[in-house]
Amino acid sequence: MESQEFPALPRGVRLHYDRIREIWVLLAPERAVTLDAVGHAILSEVDGKRSFGEITQKLAAKINAPVDQIIQDCTGFLGALRARRFLDVSP
Repeated sequence: MESQEFPALPRGVRLHYDRIREIWVLLAPERAVTLDAVGHAILSEVDGKRSFGEITQKLAAKINAPVDQIIQDCTGFLGALRARRFLDVSP
């Protein structure tokens, strides 16, 4: 994913807190993905308005981690969601 691309959740996909199981999930029509703390932290920053570069910079500052590591982690995670159509990316 390029730093100037804008990731966004497509229509019908949303973050949801499952109170019974006490976990975050990404819900889509007839599909769901259970999120760990890292996945939730990444998707919490995805709003369709901020670029991938802005998201990774903010996450790196928030958790005091190297930007290169955050970029690598986010690229893999968001790329997998994009491949499964849980995420849209616009230039």
